[in-house]
Amino acid sequence: MDLIYLDHNATTPLAPEALEAMLPWFAERFGNASSAYALGHLSDGAVVVAREQVAALVGCTPAEIVFSSGGTESLNHVFRGVWEAFPTKRHLVTTTVEHPAVRALLLWWRAQGGEVTDVGVDAEGRLDLQALEAAVRADTALVCVMAANNETGVLFPVAEAAKIAKAKGALFLVDATQAMGKVPVDAAAWGADLLCLSGHKFHGPKGTGLLMIRRGVRLKPLMLGGSQERGRRGGTENVPGLVGLGKAAELALARLPEMARVRDLRDVFEARLQAQVPDLHIHGGGAERLPNTALVGFAGLEGEALQLKLADLGICVSTGSACSTGMREPSHVLRAMGAAPAYAQGTVRFSLGQGTTGAQIDRVVEAVSALVPALRKNK
Repeated sequence: MDLIYLDHNATTPLAPEALEAMLPWFAERFGNASSAYALGHLSDGAVVVAREQVAALVGCTPAEIVFSSGGTESLNHVFRGVWEAFPTKRHLVTTTVEHPAVRALLLWWRAQGGEVTDVGVDAEGRLDLQALEAAVRADTALVCVMAANNETGVLFPVAEAAKIAKAKGALFLVDATQAMGKVPVDAAAWGADLLCLSGHKFHGPKGTGLLMIRRGVRLKPLMLGGSQERGRRGGTENVPGLVGLGKAAELALARLPEMARVRDLRDVFEARLQAQVPDLHIHGGGAERLPNTALVGFAGLEGEALQLKLADLGICVSTGSACSTGMREPSHVLRAMGAAPAYAQGTVRFSLGQGTTGAQIDRVVEAVSALVPALRKNK
């Protein structure tokens, strides 16, 4: 049975070119990048190149890049760093549909005595900019907005949100984790003070990521213990991982035009499902979305049941965020959108990749069209 992988929003396969670039740094080029001899200089040079590669993808200068283990660490660095840096500002503004990693940090912020304002979205998952502007205050330390939602794929107006934050003197954080490699990202043009991402979302190695800290912004390091990353993140550099991250960033930037083909496949997939399967709803279908994401609600069944049946056929999909699997209730994203319970309960996310083919889409449409009526009948 040939595997069909349609869960690229959860993670992506490591690019062969990235793996090839990484391999020498596990063996003969094993030097510590902080060491003063030639073997260390070699590793340090590889980290410099990787920093330049990811900066080109992010739209910032190499000096603004702080390497991390991924988006979750980067978010922790921001939230804890901002809390310490602005003792007179204890208010934070974010949205009701942020990633679970952000939602967990909101609990931490409140536990420290801070205040959080959640800004809502409409039925298509679009951010309410007027509500955002009304929420930001003089004592707001941070405004946190995702570039693209991990479940619906809906894109957020981050440049406009940044202007709102800056007008009130707040720092602006963009969680670009889901957008990276799928749509153009430009931290400078967006007006981001801070931006985070994870390498495994765009064919880089797991356990790699970064935090972009705009020049002039000062945050205390989250990881203490050494002078690495200009004193902003202690610990011996993961040279093989960073080499792979840099190569993946280079590839992602070069291959962005290929996402137009992925968008066409996604649109064909949705149109065929709507033609062949009655009583379904495309969550966020009326909004501008990532080109690869289709979050489909099927009335009259459990999304998890469809996911498991598809898995039996070698088709990998999810019922929402991979970071909140096992939850029986509809996701916080669908609840925030006011999704009808029948569709919310039967929601499955299909997230395509650059390796997805038309033949695979044909097979998935055929499988879903056969499974949905059977699951509805047996419920």
